[in-house]
Amino acid sequence: MAAGMAAVGHGIQHAQAGGVLTMAVCKGSCHDQAMGNNFPSCEEIKAILFDVDGTITDSDPLHFQAFKEIFEQGWAEWGQAGFNNGEPMTKEFFLTQISGKLNSVITAEQFPHLDESAREKITEEKEARYRSLAKEHTSEIAGLSKFIEWIKERGLRRAAVSNSPRDNVEQVISALGLDEFFELVVIGHECERPKPFPDPYLKALRFFGVSPEQALIFEDSPAGTKAGAAAGVAVVGLTTGHPEGTLRTAGATLIIKSYEDPALWEKLQGETNSSAKNKTIPDAISQ
Repeated sequence: MAAGMAAVGHGIQHAQAGGVLTMAVCKGSCHDQAMGNNFPSCEEIKAILFDVDGTITDSDPLHFQAFKEIFEQGWAEWGQAGFNNGEPMTKEFFLTQISGKLNSVITAEQFPHLDESAREKITEEKEARYRSLAKEHTSEIAGLSKFIEWIKERGLRRAAVSNSPRDNVEQVISALGLDEFFELVVIGHECERPKPFPDPYLKALRFFGVSPEQALIFEDSPAGTKAGAAAGVAVVGLTTGHPEGTLRTAGATLIIKSYEDPALWEKLQGETNSSAKNKTIPDAISQ
């Protein structure tokens, strides 16, 4: 990890008090949909907060493969008390029961009969398998590089906020060449409460000293979307793993397929002046 990237856990310093934690107030007509927080204008945005898995890289298929292999290979060892009564893991099961949750929660829910040390072993094996897969298969979500340039041009603060283990997050960030881009990494299990609670995102807001109305969150999971919405921040949901309806129900303000999605750029450019519009339209959209 780059020397300038801060690692935030229990010892975070509160940059400001009071207003930073004020929840955004819904005003109905300003919403893209009923459950989301107000989308800030381009001039209002001071910080961009990204989830990692499924948001900056399409890593959910790798996590699915790692969980499937490790959970199912343990069937013989754990016998009839093993995972899912011996049934193979499906993509639907992964999305509804695993995606976006902490490993400790996943293993406790799926293997309640095992003691903590056994569940930790499962987690270690799964994460080792994931990192092995990720070494060869890490790529950015379409359009991310262009969006990053847009962020850098405006000098916006930026953080990665994830429920994944720190080793995984740092590996992805390094593989994508984003060590110097992210100023801050917040890990869910290092906070008092992980996503779907708002704590990880609130810590990022405190660190940067910005209000919820001055930030924008990008997420792909229901748990992460709920966390961002609960923090009072507008959440842009990416449909890389979950359908639009699921993300909207969780509180997403805007839904996109990737960072090339015209809906994102129309929203960002629709809040600024015409000269800025001409400057910020990405090549993929303007062609």
